[in-house]
Amino acid sequence: MSELRVIDVNVGIFDANNRIAEETRRENRSSGTFLVNLMASPGAGKSTTLLRTISMLKDKYRIGVMEADIDSVVDAEKMARAGVGTIQVHTGGECAMDASMTSEAIKEFGGRDYDLLFLENVGNLVCPAEQDVGASLNVEILSIPEGDDKPLKYPLMFEVCQCVLINKIDAREFFSFDDEKVKERILARNPQAKIFFVSAKTGEGFADWVAYLEEEMAKDKAAV
Repeated sequence: MSELRVIDVNVGIFDANNRIAEETRRENRSSGTFLVNLMASPGAGKSTTLLRTISMLKDKYRIGVMEADIDSVVDAEKMARAGVGTIQVHTGGECAMDASMTSEAIKEFGGRDYDLLFLENVGNLVCPAEQDVGASLNVEILSIPEGDDKPLKYPLMFEVCQCVLINKIDAREFFSFDDEKVKERILARNPQAKIFFVSAKTGEGFADWVAYLEEEMAKDKAAV
């Protein structure tokens, strides 16, 4: 019988990624760039939310957008038509951005020329939650049509996001969605999470969301 060998490498599979992410956060803070990692399922309203948010802030900040997708340039074209500095990032088949991809994209894009930089991550609730990209703020968009049970089914996403936007509240009458249950489920995963009920279509709730975003930017700047 052969001898059993145990090898302890003392390195987690995400250690290298996390080191790059921390370096990205340090460099962004030093240059005054606030990076928002925007995550959601396909169809939750990431691009529409982003466009309305930018429209409310564009006169105060230099804003850039990095659009991450497996393929296509659909979302980047939307941003470009709106006059937003934008690049499309193709992930080479990967289902989410990681810290290395994000760092490289920021450098290629000249992202530190911006005060506020958005990463619209690949649309799904699994892979993006697993990768720290070095963001100043992680934001999840959960839309009313998706249901109030998503924090139960995809817990990690709601654990890593400091802010959750419940989008498409203008469609409440058409869906069975319990506001109190979804808040309870999110806060059970992340007691510090900020939750805003919004409509990217009508603008309802956006004043509170944008005020929160500016507060977080000011805190980050003060931490330098």
